[in-house]
Amino acid sequence: MTNVSSVIDHYRALCELSWRMLRLAQADSWDELIDCEAEYVLELARIRERDRAQVLSDRDRLEKRALLETILTQDRETRQLLDARRDALSHLIGSSRRQQALGKAYHAGRGSIASRLRSIPPEERM
Repeated sequence: MTNVSSVIDHYRALCELSWRMLRLAQADSWDELIDCEAEYVLELARIRERDRAQVLSDRDRLEKRALLETILTQDRETRQLLDARRDALSHLIGSSRRQQALGKAYHAGRGSIASRLRSIPPEERM
């Protein structure tokens, strides 16, 4: 029975990591989220090893199902936050590119206007 509870313990740990990832995403702690995700992947690998060989009782199967539902819900919420962050970064990158293009156009145009003005005597510029 120790091995069975061990499998459920790993699902609990995975659920806890999933919860931490959601909280980190909500707090915009993206670097910490990446670190936590690495722990999550390792825990998932541990579960895969143990889960294949285990036969769970009805009670353990119900708990496993509840944990998986919670993990999936948290994962969906985390992904929504990640998608929003990706969209915000895409918008910032697009704005930055537009500003760079405008800056280049301004400087390019400024140079040509300045060179044209230099060739016209000051009294004729008005």
